[in-house]
Amino acid sequence: MPQGLRLLPVPRQLEQLGGSLRSSSSQPLLPQTVLDPDSKLPAEGYELRISASGVRIVAPDRNGLRYGTALLEQIRRQCGDELPTLRVRDWPDFAVRGYMLDISRDRVPTQASLLELVTTLAALRINQLQLYTEHTFAYAEHERVWRDASPLTADEVRELDACCAAHGIELVPNQNSFGHMERWLRHPEYRQLAEQPDAARPSCLAPTNESAAFMRSLYAALLPCFRSRSLNIGCDETFELGRGRSRAECESRGTGRVYYDYLMRLVRGLHAEGRTVQFWGDIVRQHPELTRELPREGLIALVWGYEAPQDPKELPSEVRSRLSQSGVDPESLRGFAWRVAPFAEAEIPFYVCPGTSSWNSLIGRLPNARANLLDAARTGLAYGARGLLITDWGDNGHLQPASVSLPALAYGAAVSWCAETNAELELEPELALFLVGDPDTSRALIRLGSVYQQLGLHTLNGSPLALALLTPLRGRFPAWGETNANELAGVVQTLEEECERLAPGELRQAAALARHGAWRLEHIALNRGPPLEELRRDLSALIEEQARVWRLHSRPGGLEDSLARLVIN
Repeated sequence: MPQGLRLLPVPRQLEQLGGSLRSSSSQPLLPQTVLDPDSKLPAEGYELRISASGVRIVAPDRNGLRYGTALLEQIRRQCGDELPTLRVRDWPDFAVRGYMLDISRDRVPTQASLLELVTTLAALRINQLQLYTEHTFAYAEHERVWRDASPLTADEVRELDACCAAHGIELVPNQNSFGHMERWLRHPEYRQLAEQPDAARPSCLAPTNESAAFMRSLYAALLPCFRSRSLNIGCDETFELGRGRSRAECESRGTGRVYYDYLMRLVRGLHAEGRTVQFWGDIVRQHPELTRELPREGLIALVWGYEAPQDPKELPSEVRSRLSQSGVDPESLRGFAWRVAPFAEAEIPFYVCPGTSSWNSLIGRLPNARANLLDAARTGLAYGARGLLITDWGDNGHLQPASVSLPALAYGAAVSWCAETNAELELEPELALFLVGDPDTSRALIRLGSVYQQLGLHTLNGSPLALALLTPLRGRFPAWGETNANELAGVVQTLEEECERLAPGELRQAAALARHGAWRLEHIALNRGPPLEELRRDLSALIEEQARVWRLHSRPGGLEDSLARLVIN
């Protein structure tokens, strides 16, 4: 690559031709673009050639032309009127490179923010977008459920779908359909659908014909808003299954079989309409004998995992025990190979689904995200995954702003395009050039995303700073390792420096929330720290500012629920 030139993603093949090509404002260089399905380039690939005779881009499809043209613009932005002569041949590792944003844990972006997101995803060569939905679509007959959630309307989805199509992105509908239905089941008129209707907070549908018919009625309202012929039906984390109305059936037939039969009730109806169904593979993964029964066509298992690969034997015994008690096999921490093997062996189409590591972090866990994303890309390639779906969740009130996810999203998009050339991507200059337009913000995102590593404490699925923020001062949260006064002081100093440097806004607010988490961690771990009254005043001011910055890019629905998680005492 020409010295000093930054490209995102880094192409798999770049040959320097040893010269330059000049242009001027009076004679701008207009590339010759050739749409050639017989070019022998893979789908969405392209060839860009800058030579003394001009600029030529050849691709087998429109997305390939988009990507070749975008790469040329990246070069022009850095080189001005004198372009280096070179030849690039490039194509993606994965046919599907997706991004899934949680819009059901309180934070629903404004329509303007969603349309802006599409532009960002297109720049990163993401070609599939999903909005994870539990209750945040405005179903006409179910206003009671979404009334206070600021949901997406049918017209907004159609507008977003058209915007995605114009950028070469498939907007795939997403509606969880089994577990994670608590926002529905909390209302009396839906309780009869619950596995445990008398529970304080039922979250799982009973696996009945009535539940399946209810979900089909939701699909009938949702799907006409999308061009896509796919649907993600979720069906993950059905923790209550077999503990209520289906107990006897699960005891006689097996919980896995009962789960599978309900899943197939949903799938068969969608297959009859000619649709491809995506579903989270965590439950079937626990019952390998059922994997072999899954349809080989029209079904995609979504295999998720969010931690950097590690040896579970290195975890403290109490951590391994806690994981097992919560239904998580500690072996799953070894990485994606353990997770995808049953699907690959049974020849079930699957995507690998790593995460941005932004949720439960406030300011990110970028080193964990990089390792998790790269493991997913390399394992997916080795085992024949059909795609890579980057997930971005909003657990515990979605307190983190969208910008915190940008470094991991950019890295994940790059390694899903070509893991070999992007594994060591530096990120900070690429973010500044192509995504945030500001070196100071780029530097802050990278620095903040790594600060959790300075603590000496370890957690899964979150940062100690966020978990401390959400924990009462006399409470405990699941962490292991030890921290000390010097480590915490260093973290506080880093966070205070960023609060001073950053302009008022969402990222500065996230850093301030993390600083408050560090102060609370001093009380929880070391029984010291700022006086309690000072902590209360600080958090009260933070809650007020969180409400202000939330409204900059997110809808008001869910804000009250999100803020309620910030504990004063």
